[in-house]
Amino acid sequence: MRSNTPAVNAVTVVVPTYNELENIQRLVPQLLDLDIGRPTTLNVCVVDDNSPDGTGAYADQLSASDPRVGVVHRPGKMGLGTAYVAGMRYALAHGADAVLTMDADFSHHPRYIPSMVARLPGADLVIGSRYVAGGQVLYPLPRRMLSRSANAFARITLGLHPNDCTAGFRLYRRRVLESIPLDLIFSNGYSFLIEMLFEVQQRRWIVAEVPIIFEDRRYGQSKISRNEILKAVYTCVRLTARRVTGRHMVSKTEFVRSK
Repeated sequence: MRSNTPAVNAVTVVVPTYNELENIQRLVPQLLDLDIGRPTTLNVCVVDDNSPDGTGAYADQLSASDPRVGVVHRPGKMGLGTAYVAGMRYALAHGADAVLTMDADFSHHPRYIPSMVARLPGADLVIGSRYVAGGQVLYPLPRRMLSRSANAFARITLGLHPNDCTAGFRLYRRRVLESIPLDLIFSNGYSFLIEMLFEVQQRRWIVAEVPIIFEDRRYGQSKISRNEILKAVYTCVRLTARRVTGRHMVSKTEFVRSK
């Protein structure tokens, strides 16, 4: 049972970007203006995949004017999973006690971050969840059905306990990320989120969920493709084999829902 919950003094928000200039111009200032409760400080790390629209250059301007903003530049589109890992490594190297991952497009709204940070005492991973009481999804019915189906498939095949297994809006304690060999995570893209949750649960870290309203993106285009869906299915099948054979398995994690 994981019972020791050290204080969180520094949170770094990791935001992967590719052609998200319009969003990042609005998002980063809102993040930096958040009041997440003293003495906790909030920093931002933009992980940009050489965006043609100038997202990376704009992030550099922000970083030059505010030390709370860091930028990781990558040579091209290398996948969401590796972007998260790059941002996590940056955050840990710069002293973060907790790392929050989110989309740049306001589908994950900054207003929920204070409640996620407030929920961290007593938990090791906090998920901004669409599928607990008070949560909601505001995009078209076909996408809602696809998301629900993906969650159900992941929960059934992998025995995952959270209601929202594919959410990218997550707040990890430092010790959780340090316990997982991030370089060995096989999945990339959105399937990375499923594999990370599987690894968290395998290590018996305590997971909590807080409700969010998930909105459709305001600017730009969605990065989800049919190929990403197929990769997620493959990830579930591959990890199910591990689960069935009992390789590296531990007893069921303690799971806590928000109240």
